[in-house]
Parts: sequence; structure tokens; C-alpha cells
Amino acid sequence: MGPVDQYLYDPNLLNSLDFRKSSAIFKPYITAADPGESWMKVRPLRESDFDKGFLQLLSQLTAVGNVSRIDFLRKFDQMKVKGDYFVTVIEDTRNQSIIGAATLVIEHKFIHDCGLKARLEDVVVNDTYRGKQLGKLITVTVTLLAQQLGCYKMCLECKDKLIPFYSSLGYVLEPGNSNTMQIRYATVNTNHTNEDNE
Repeated sequence: MGPVDQYLYDPNLLNSLDFRKSSAIFKPYITAADPGESWMKVRPLRESDFDKGFLQLLSQLTAVGNVSRIDFLRKFDQMKVKGDYFVTVIEDTRNQSIIGAATLVIEHKFIHDCGLKARLEDVVVNDTYRGKQLGKLITVTVTLLAQQLGCYKMCLECKDKLIPFYSSLGYVLEPGNSNTMQIRYATVNTNHTNEDNE
């Protein structure tokens, strides 16, 4: 599967994020480089995070399904090769567990001078770590990362009750364009290649 325990993307991208560019208010002030506790680390997803509870954390957000280590590593490699997925996590280094996560997905467009549009996905913080500004921290981190990568805007979908939270971080509802519509498809297992089915 490649080098042992590789990062999904270059961790140096997080080092130069300027949190002063965000309208979010942190009390006390924290950043991705200094998350407020010496045992917290904000970083890209790693292959070993399968064993650090990453999928269990996502299950606090939505249904994850039966994802094996092979499935996880295969999807990790696909995302890494595409280069448009920036899954960012917060680790509790005391017990080597993933306690927060958010995903930045970049879409390539012909509009806006062949620009890049960002989407915020899968924001989650472990229930037992609430009250430490971690939801705000992980969201602002990937929001600033999208700006640093040259995206012209970043969008998200959220439940109505979370609108005040995202509004406090600079996200706005656009008048006449604040609806989310979708089609859900019957469950299809996309983790397996044709070779798996032969």
C-alpha cells in the first residue's frame, strides 16, 4: 500500500495557516499549530488512523458500514492519488485516538477561470471532548486550508440547528440559494474492484 503510515497530504500545508484571516473568535485563542493542549495534534489523516478510532469517530456522525482495513487503505490510496481530498484530524496523543475530524474536498471547475471550489464534509468531534472549541478549530483549519489552496469559495450542508455555529465562523446563507436538495441511491458497495467479484 505504499510507504508505511503515510499522510493523506503534506502536513506542512497546515503550518502556515493564518488564523487571523478567520472571523471565528477563540477564547482562549488556539490554532492548528497550537490547539490549546500539549497532548492535542492537528494533522492530516494517516494510514494508522484506522487503528486510532477514526471510523468509530465518524460513526458518531453517520452510518459508516462495515469497512475493513483493506477497504480503508484502498480508499486512502485512491484519495491520495486524486490529490483533492484533505481529511484533517485532531489526535489525542496521550492515548493515540482520533477525537476530531473534517474533510475538505476540492472540485475542479471550468467557471471562475477554471477555478477550484471547496466543500466541507464530515465534521465531527468525539462527544467526550466537547467544550474545548475543537469543532470550531477543525472547521476553521480546513476552511483556511481551502483558501490557501486557491479555492474561490467553500460550501457546506448542515442541519438547521448548526446554522448559528457555521455563521459564527464566517459562513453565510445566500438569499434565494439556501436550499439543499439531493437524491439518495440504493446502497452500492464500491469498495470492491471487478477482480474482487470474479
